[in-house]
Amino acid sequence: MPQSTPETHVIDFRAAEQLLAARDPRGAVKLLDSVITAHPENTAARLLRARAFFGAAQLRAAELEFQLVLEREPDNAFAHFALGRTLERAGRPDEAMRHFRLAAALDPRPDFVEAARFGEPRSGERGE
Repeated sequence: MPQSTPETHVIDFRAAEQLLAARDPRGAVKLLDSVITAHPENTAARLLRARAFFGAAQLRAAELEFQLVLEREPDNAFAHFALGRTLERAGRPDEAMRHFRLAAALDPRPDFVEAARFGEPRSGERGE
């Protein structure tokens, strides 16, 4: 196996981006594992791996990775939104809504605001 260097990690990261774009999330995860082992503090690599886990329907792994990103960057609107999508897909809509609303509050992009459904009652609430 070739020696891992910072340069090979950059190459692996970029290749993982391409694999994810080409709808090969499992291949992306494999490349990112070595990058994260060598650079566990690299939030960009962790965020990309979380997206790859989500794309591979490995929801628990995606959730854990998105949470780790948010521990380091609590104001990362995309990570909140993606965690919301992960929780929604896992059948946990109330937890998902919290993250959708945080994402929309941090960055009022139309897709974040739409997911947050501001103005609509939450499940279990009544408009009285």
